[in-house]
Amino acid sequence: MFTGIVECLGQILSIQKNQNNVDFLIRASFLNELKIDQSVAHNGVCLTVVEVNENNYKVTAIDETLQKSNLGMLQINDFVNLERSLLFNGRIDGHLVQGHVDTTAKVTHIKDENGSWKIGFEYAQTKNNITVEKGSICVNGVSLTVVNSSYNSFEVAIIPYTWENTTFKYLKKNQDVNLEFDIIGKYVARIASLQNIA
Repeated sequence: MFTGIVECLGQILSIQKNQNNVDFLIRASFLNELKIDQSVAHNGVCLTVVEVNENNYKVTAIDETLQKSNLGMLQINDFVNLERSLLFNGRIDGHLVQGHVDTTAKVTHIKDENGSWKIGFEYAQTKNNITVEKGSICVNGVSLTVVNSSYNSFEVAIIPYTWENTTFKYLKKNQDVNLEFDIIGKYVARIASLQNIA
């Protein structure tokens, strides 16, 4: 479980194909605190640390993960948003994030608002994935508030701190991002869809 508050940026040092899986070697500032078997969110995708070295750590993304996220598009030297799993002994500054990406979305626009940025996203409307105005959404592992919610698109407003300390500053139009929709919203939408069947 995560909060969607990014701890640091990690840099991809190596990408190795391993049958249908991909092994990533990543450099991160919290490397000396990592242990094998720990969970770390990479652009919002929960992956297990399988190896810790002096200068990097390794995680493996299986084919299912690569198909449903943007991890398969990463290249060497790219940066990813990193967050270690939540400790239940402090404040939850974002919202409860599982690290289970629902789908990807395309960046439709990035607008400089003279002190902040407004970024738009569009996604395929499936599996009861919905956003609501002022609700929570996790984009590439970052907990954000939805603005201008519509059927299969929404915007978020990015403050300077988030812009500087996440991969948002590297985003380009038409780039894919990972989305995890709010778990409460998903349950409500699922219940509503089942009532329509009954």
